[in-house]
Parts: sequence; structure tokens; C-alpha cells
Amino acid sequence: MSPRSRSNQAGRAIAIVADIMASIIGLWILMYLLDANRANDFVQFIQDAARWLAGWSHDLFTFDEGWARVVAGYGLAAVVYLFLGHVIANRMYRHH
Repeated sequence: MSPRSRSNQAGRAIAIVADIMASIIGLWILMYLLDANRANDFVQFIQDAARWLAGWSHDLFTFDEGWARVVAGYGLAAVVYLFLGHVIANRMYRHH
């Protein structure tokens, strides 16, 4: 396997991981906005995963409305993961 091929595979993997992380966070935002049943195991799993992924940003904003805090705090984490993941992946594609 050539170095370029390995770099492309690594870049693709990084982009996929970033997409999955952002998707989990996005799914939690959607579940929150739609008032999903938090007693449901799947909803709890998504909430826990999103809270872990967005631990650095989920209480970053202090809007009065809960939905605004969730959308802004978790949404920021999702955007950062997408942006950084794809920037890193694109750099890997171009450098090798």
C-alpha cells in the first residue's frame, strides 16, 4: 500500500469519525427539541454520548430558554467537530 493510499484512508477515517460525532450531537439536539422521552434507553444513550462529546461546550451559553442553550452549546460542538475533522482530513489528502 502506497503512502498516499494510507494517507487517503486515514483522512477518510478522520472525516467519518467527525461526521459520526456531529451526527450524534445533532440527533440529541433534535431529540431535545422534539421532547423525546428521556426514560427511553436509546434517548438516554444519545444524550449521554452527546453530553460527553460536547462536555466542553454544552453549558457555554446562558440563554434563558433551555432549547437555545442546547442548540447553541451542542450545536457549537457539532460544527467544531465537523470543521476540524474535515480540515484535518483535507490536509492529509493534499500532503501525501
